[in-house]
Amino acid sequence: MASKASTPPYPSASKLSDSLCYSQYSASLKCLEEYGSDKSKCQEHFDIYKECKKKEREARLEHNRNRSFFS
Repeated sequence: MASKASTPPYPSASKLSDSLCYSQYSASLKCLEEYGSDKSKCQEHFDIYKECKKKEREARLEHNRNRSFFS
């Protein structure tokens, strides 16, 4: 059993690097760093990341729908 000290305060934050969309997320941040406050230049990166997160969420929901309570 893991101790409380090893559990991050925000579990979802610890899984960001495990996400299938991590590379799109990183590309979005890199673009923002490059262009600063001109977010319009990064819109393509945002759209790609948003679509990836949508697919990731749909896959997770489908997995949960198919999961049995008894398995």
